[in-house]
Amino acid sequence: MDIDSRALRNALGRFATGVCVISTVSEKGEPLGLTANSFASVSLDPPLVLWSLQNNSDVYDIFSSARYYAINVLATDHLEHSNRYAKKGDHLLDPGHFRSGKFGAPLVEDALVSFECELHATHEGGDHLIIVGRVTDMQAREDGEPLLFYSGSYRNLA
Repeated sequence: MDIDSRALRNALGRFATGVCVISTVSEKGEPLGLTANSFASVSLDPPLVLWSLQNNSDVYDIFSSARYYAINVLATDHLEHSNRYAKKGDHLLDPGHFRSGKFGAPLVEDALVSFECELHATHEGGDHLIIVGRVTDMQAREDGEPLLFYSGSYRNLA
């Protein structure tokens, strides 16, 4: 049975997700960010998380091989960050949007939580690369509402 890709995308969009900015530093020392909603927990022991990178991403080579990176879970007040870093060719992090983490990965200021990760494994996954990271550190803020994405639009909990 063939599945229509547009119908599948619409159906998958019926699963509400949080929104993240994945961040790393290029070999040139540039802090980069990429919006993603494909984040998931894998294991508590060892502490592993995953995210998926589209194979045709304009920053595929950088993010697919980054040894250290951060997964920054965005709050509702980060909507502009989400839109900006989702655009092809606009991944250079604004200096006011981040600070450096313990292992050098950029951490989005006031993210709900930032998971600093070291690359653990990658797996081919169709038109995406599944990237598994070992959580090496994390910082969380005490308040804030999550930036949610559902059925092609941003949403609120209320």
